[in-house]
Amino acid sequence: MDATNKNTIPTSDLAPEPVSFAQAFIYWLKLGFISFGGPAGQISIMHHDLVEKKRWISEQRFLHALNYCMVLPGPEAQQLATYIGWLMHRTWGGIVAGMLFVLPSFFILTGLAWVYMAYGSVPAIAGVLYGIKPAVVAIVLFAAYRIGSRALKNQVLWSIAALAFIAIFVLNLPFPLIVVAAALIGHFGGRFVPKYFKVGGGHGGAKKDYGAALIDDETPTPEHARFSWVKMARIAVTGFAIWLAAMSVLMVLYGWDAAFTQMGWFFTKAALLTFGGAYAVLPYVYQGAVEHYQWLNPTQMIDGLALGETTPGPLIMVVTFVGFVGGWVSQIFGPDAIFASALVAAAIVTFFTFLPSFVFIFMGAPFIETTHGNLKFTAPLSAITAAVVGVIINLALFFAYHVFWPLGLGGAVDWFSIGLAAIATVAVFRFKVNVIPVILTCGGLGMLFKLLA
Repeated sequence: MDATNKNTIPTSDLAPEPVSFAQAFIYWLKLGFISFGGPAGQISIMHHDLVEKKRWISEQRFLHALNYCMVLPGPEAQQLATYIGWLMHRTWGGIVAGMLFVLPSFFILTGLAWVYMAYGSVPAIAGVLYGIKPAVVAIVLFAAYRIGSRALKNQVLWSIAALAFIAIFVLNLPFPLIVVAAALIGHFGGRFVPKYFKVGGGHGGAKKDYGAALIDDETPTPEHARFSWVKMARIAVTGFAIWLAAMSVLMVLYGWDAAFTQMGWFFTKAALLTFGGAYAVLPYVYQGAVEHYQWLNPTQMIDGLALGETTPGPLIMVVTFVGFVGGWVSQIFGPDAIFASALVAAAIVTFFTFLPSFVFIFMGAPFIETTHGNLKFTAPLSAITAAVVGVIINLALFFAYHVFWPLGLGGAVDWFSIGLAAIATVAVFRFKVNVIPVILTCGGLGMLFKLLA
């Protein structure tokens, strides 16, 4: 008995069995439906599932991929899913992971947008959205705590996070400038005080906490993930060709000035400016979609943002709502096919918004895989991750302000929303309740409150 126990290898020391494409497909589909809470919440969900629970990837490899996605324009959580899917199952694995991260949100948002445009403000839906907003405040705060507790392992990284928060909250500096400053701090810090910028330093590594992973710290880079300049150039040309073909079809069918073509062009530019998440680019989208093109009015834009904040998927999915309303108003297919015009416009906007994300991952991820464990490359990325923690906290406070004081600081305090946020905060921090029950409960309470008020 003793000999048997002595020779038995603990389960956590054994890497999980290889994951089939079908198993990964099912997980990415599930993730698309439960990815609430914005990028912080979505990244937290993936970390819990893929690093802690399933052990498909080690924490160090996870954070290394995340650091790269943080630098790119576009939704970092969707790009992280694409990266991990690609690392596990090649190009199609990345395409499936990235698409399934977005598709549930696309169909949910287009459905809600149809109800919104066809039937106006439905009290029940308005009440659900009203209740979900305070829950999202709690979820984003908790996600910031989870990410920060893993990324901020020493006083230097804590200081970077604090400075980033001050820079964006107090000084209102643009996010790209904060990223560049953090990268420079990490670059020189990695050279002169490297101990403060090691990924995963200070907590003994992922193995100590979660056990061996399928893609572990020392797992060799798979053949398809090896870097070459030829491969990078081929992907860049392919991505540009896909974009050019799609734009050419729109121009031939509808002309350059048509709403569909202008949506493709405008949201391509918006996608390339989305550094720091959706909030960084929303002013640009507002200026273009509302003021310049007049695809929707200011009230519709705000309502669309509320829907985007309270549905699964990246917050930048609010552009799907913008496209739907723009297509509805433009009536490209005529007054008898308004829904078809709106649906096609939503699909066009979503396609051009997310195409660059896939291209950036497939181009850059092989190079990033060659740098994991190389402090020269990881130190700047570690500093950027620390800075992003400060930006996420700013986002949580920004969101809380608009939920608790819907009319501004001079207006009345929404005590019901504060109470719901407090309940949700206790649920996720103290009792570790899953995101979905918290969202559903708060949404139900909000609906009851609005219907009985």
